[in-house]
Amino acid sequence: MFAAAAIALLITLALTLVRATLGPTVFDRAQAANTIGTVAMLLLAVMGFLNGRPEFLDLAIVYGLLNVIGTIAVLKYFRRGDLGDPGDENDEPTAKEESGT
Repeated sequence: MFAAAAIALLITLALTLVRATLGPTVFDRAQAANTIGTVAMLLLAVMGFLNGRPEFLDLAIVYGLLNVIGTIAVLKYFRRGDLGDPGDENDEPTAKEESGT
């Protein structure tokens, strides 16, 4: 049963790689990369159970969390051109504003 799931995941991974290389827009490619990460996470969990090492599920969960964070960061970069607002040097609060008086 797990072997059939692993084979299906490998086929899905191959099809997703094709989509990642042929995606018409950057966002299609980013979605394909996110799908590749999700399939890799599932494949890691299935292979862990096939080899009798269920602790691989912990690694798969961590990989999945990193995949989501990485995808959000990449999409934010492509949409805004940076990953955060560095702020304006002139916007630093003065000592009077910090004390509340």
